[in-house]
Amino acid sequence: MKKIILSIFVIALTTACSNAQKSEFSKEALSEKVVAYDGNEIQFQEILDKHKGKAVVIEFWASWCSDCVKAMPKIKALQAENTTVDYVFISLDKNAEKWKSGIEKHELKGEHYWISDIDGMKGNFGKAVDLDWIPRYIIVDKTGKIALYRAIETDFIKINSTLKTIK
Repeated sequence: MKKIILSIFVIALTTACSNAQKSEFSKEALSEKVVAYDGNEIQFQEILDKHKGKAVVIEFWASWCSDCVKAMPKIKALQAENTTVDYVFISLDKNAEKWKSGIEKHELKGEHYWISDIDGMKGNFGKAVDLDWIPRYIIVDKTGKIALYRAIETDFIKINSTLKTIK
């Protein structure tokens, strides 16, 4: 019986730790490069630097992801309610054409980047930000610290309340 209870405790602790919130990005994440809408590569650190002094919502998504598409009205409502916040969309689409087509189709407003790594979530950048699901949201405060590290499409109440505390 003790072994069963201990096993349950270890599993619960492991799960809790895997969903832990972080306050800053790893050096690996900051050094990773993504493709900007104009086709040029840019380091993730440079993207964050462009938004210093502003709250930022980062969304990892893909045009083929049904949960991402279902969350589009929620992100648009979030943008309408939080107009002083910057929005950065990072796509895991398989190619640049599908990525750009998805931006137009869903009329996404914000800055757009693409992870060109064919391994997507399992690639270097995906691993560096603990990407295990999309859509995934990260909120960065005005000082560049992470205010909310892991939120998904069912967490918009948490996303809204975090934005209200950091604006």
